[in-house]
Amino acid sequence: MTNPYAIGLAKNDANYQSLTPLSFLERSAKVYPAHTAIIHGQQRFTYAGFYARSRKLASALASHGIGKGDTVSVMLANTPPMLECHYGVPMTGAVLNTLNTRLDAAILAFTLDHAETKVLIVDREFSALMKEALSMTKQSKPIVIDYDDPEFAQDGQMIGEAEYEAFIAGGDPDYAWKKPDDEWAAISLNYTSGTTGNPKGVVYHHRGAYLLGQGNVLTGSMQKHSVYLWTLPMFHCNGWCFPWTMSVIGGTHVCLRQVRTKPIWDALADHKVTHLCGAPIVMSTILGAPEEDKRELDHTVQFFTAAAPPPEATLAAMADAGFNVTHLYGLTESYGPAVVNDWNAAWDELPSAERAAKKARQGVPYVALDDLTVMNPETMQPVEANGEQMGEVMMRGNIIMKGYLKNEKASVEAFAGGWFHTGDLGVLHADGYIQLKDRSKDIIISGGENISSIEVEDTLYKHPAVAAVAVVAKPDDKWGETPCAFIELKAGKDATPEDIIEYCRANMARYKVPRHVVFTELPKTSTGKIQKFKLRDMAKDV
Repeated sequence: MTNPYAIGLAKNDANYQSLTPLSFLERSAKVYPAHTAIIHGQQRFTYAGFYARSRKLASALASHGIGKGDTVSVMLANTPPMLECHYGVPMTGAVLNTLNTRLDAAILAFTLDHAETKVLIVDREFSALMKEALSMTKQSKPIVIDYDDPEFAQDGQMIGEAEYEAFIAGGDPDYAWKKPDDEWAAISLNYTSGTTGNPKGVVYHHRGAYLLGQGNVLTGSMQKHSVYLWTLPMFHCNGWCFPWTMSVIGGTHVCLRQVRTKPIWDALADHKVTHLCGAPIVMSTILGAPEEDKRELDHTVQFFTAAAPPPEATLAAMADAGFNVTHLYGLTESYGPAVVNDWNAAWDELPSAERAAKKARQGVPYVALDDLTVMNPETMQPVEANGEQMGEVMMRGNIIMKGYLKNEKASVEAFAGGWFHTGDLGVLHADGYIQLKDRSKDIIISGGENISSIEVEDTLYKHPAVAAVAVVAKPDDKWGETPCAFIELKAGKDATPEDIIEYCRANMARYKVPRHVVFTELPKTSTGKIQKFKLRDMAKDV
């Protein structure tokens, strides 16, 4: 029998257009042309200006032969050109590659070669580093454009062929960019940290960027003209897609080159910031500001954090300071945050310990993520939803990467069984919320027993003298591995290894208690995540 819905109902230009976040900026420029889109120090750009400058960038790139399938890499701080690159580069059909400003020259050289970078835009603050990286590339010899930020005093030399403003000055503000022919087309390239060998290039598509751009609005309960402070590096997962999100609502970007207490508090108060994102270290920076830097806020600020769930004491301190903290979870491969601890108002009435237990869970899928579960990676069967049986956290949907650039083997492994394998171990609760227990590589196997480093860390965070902690495996001749705790103490607080060990013995099973305790500053990534791979090396010598 003929399906009547298959006759005369084909896609055409009138009823189907490829999804792309570039359309968000086009709309806001038409609807809110005079509204402030970007604040950077003394600089102000309206939406009409933001759109025109992005089109000028696209035009200038196109005049230098940049087009579909080319890579444009940028080494920029959280500045207006970084926002413009999120639109201007893909307007040409090219792919944006945002470089981590904290990486070393060798890794950056690998990245430029692997991405086959055609154009490189460099902030003068990073010119010496990029000059060294360029000298180490084996094949990539890109056109280099300098950005000389008028809001930042810097000594970096000019290493390129032109300065950014001069480069885009010759571009056409009415450049006739086109949507991608296919929304599956690549829009950006983000490299993983590469802690075990060379980093992998994660490829995003226009459809995913469009969906997560809107997903952030829904998850963050963002309203028209919300104001967003850039404490999260835009090089990290394209700033969790917020460069595109803010154009959905005609919001204002407040740029911030460095995460420093006074500029943060001044921006919060002066610009009426409504939203910001960051790792727990950003919360510590805000709360630890000198009293003279803090400002009185007459509104609640929404703060989105990822990584380990904040301790209850930190959440309480943030609330007292005027912030509402929402816990997110995601990976580079999921465009940043894809899971949210969607808070149920009824939980506010729970006793403190039970409320903290709810807060510790990573949560449920973003609206933009199709499915999330915890499965046995060998059988691909879901674990029991009892909050105890551990498995691997898996996701699938339209905000999962296209795959890894030039690494089909890794892509196939990541997508085995029709799910994206996160490499994170967790449990599934009866209400469908997931909770991480560890990275698969961070599980400590002692005497045949699995020990969750996160569980031990959660206990240690409750110690009154502990500011930050990371627990890793230390090789042991008898037990195979034993837990080793690296701890940063709070200012003015003291503790001995014996104090810490006794505290753990009183609060957890004895086999989980760290055998060794080291007081030290924890090594962190540029986004504030603790680098456990470095601690594992240190533990061998403890």
